[in-house]
Amino acid sequence: MNPSSSFGGQSPKHNPPDDWFHLSTMSLGTMDSDGSRDDPERPKGSGRLKSKLVSAWNTVKYGWSFNSKARFSKTSPLTMLGQSYLLSHGVERERFRQSFATLLWLTYRRGFPQLGDSSLTTDCGWGCMLRSGQMLLAQGLLLHLLPPGWTLPSAHHVAKDDMDVLQSRSLGPQVTKKGRRRSMGSILDSRTEVTHKHVVSWFGDHPAAPFGLHQLVDKGRSSGKKEGDWYGPSIVAHILRKAVAAASTEVPNLVVHVAQDCTLYLDDVVRLCEQTLSEGSTENSPGWKSVIILVPVRLGGDTLNPTYIRCVKNLLSLEHCIGIIGGKPKHSLFFVGYQDEQLLYLDPHYSQSTVDVTQDNFPLESFHCKCPRKMSFSSMDPSCTIGFYSKSQKDFQSLCSALSTALSSSTEKYPIFTIAESQGPDGVREDDISAPPNSITHIRTESQQGLRRTNTNNSMEEYVLL
Repeated sequence: MNPSSSFGGQSPKHNPPDDWFHLSTMSLGTMDSDGSRDDPERPKGSGRLKSKLVSAWNTVKYGWSFNSKARFSKTSPLTMLGQSYLLSHGVERERFRQSFATLLWLTYRRGFPQLGDSSLTTDCGWGCMLRSGQMLLAQGLLLHLLPPGWTLPSAHHVAKDDMDVLQSRSLGPQVTKKGRRRSMGSILDSRTEVTHKHVVSWFGDHPAAPFGLHQLVDKGRSSGKKEGDWYGPSIVAHILRKAVAAASTEVPNLVVHVAQDCTLYLDDVVRLCEQTLSEGSTENSPGWKSVIILVPVRLGGDTLNPTYIRCVKNLLSLEHCIGIIGGKPKHSLFFVGYQDEQLLYLDPHYSQSTVDVTQDNFPLESFHCKCPRKMSFSSMDPSCTIGFYSKSQKDFQSLCSALSTALSSSTEKYPIFTIAESQGPDGVREDDISAPPNSITHIRTESQQGLRRTNTNNSMEEYVLL
């Protein structure tokens, strides 16, 4: 990937006008600290040489270290997952940095246990859509398990750049009333920190991790996919639904609903979320499971229909939004916000050594990114999956109201998706739905009726990455 293309073609050499500033991106480097590991023992002979060459090529192609600056406007608000930031104010700028660095960043990894019966020990070149899906699911889990507005304390440690932002004093070594200095480890050793690290471990690259690459690839087999294949955002949505259903022990009060044919059927969501109190309770009153709602859509033909841009902005402005699995043609990205006519995103196309998350003190640095990037809306591939999270029944009702308002803003005759107060076609159970590997829903023209599903073997739904 050309680094300059990630920043709207802006060169850091140019002197920006007074109403612009740059956020420096740190040299990323490859994580090889304690808890990470290089590629496992490879086959001997020519197989070992080939493996070494492939690993070296992936490191070069997806592991560049560079210094560049993302250009942001001081005067235009920046919106990220329902929160707005005016970056002309130092406090707001620091709040944005903390929030962005708290997002989980899941990227290409190398050196993990072999996937299935294959010899693959890396997902470089083919797993970026799965990584984008992991990032969306991770955001939903953080909202589900951690207090509202929580940010990772270590996210305050942002490298100083050309913006003179004061460091937060709350993170330095603290002195108690008795004069005893508390270490950084003791400060961070809180219940929320333990929960956060537990969530990170669920995305580890080993077969036992419930939302790791091994489990996601396994869940994709029923849709005709296998390790090394390219995945589309619609198929990834169904893979995530299956993964969360299979992990009900780890996350007992969360379900995932995938909308059908660009329609969110409310009765289907209600039926999925309704539950009874756990066994052992003296009452049998109804309860409600939290829900992640995934809506696969296509916002145009071969390119993005610009009339949908305003609606996409509105959806990213909702506090219930947990991001968009999408990208540029042949290049998956995880969209989390926007400023003016540019999208803010996390990029999974960076190769890092596998981290052994089974260790008690595995390092977290490689799971968080301090480098915000932007790209033009016009470069967005029209095929994507939009995610939302609601914690309670009241929260779900609020989400439905907000979605109705956001969807009505589009100047296009057909909205991005619709909301129906009924259940899906023929009352099909969601557990019985398996996304066809090469199909996607399109809205027909005015002279036609309803929806049709077409084959997309040659479409950008299956992002070709190599």
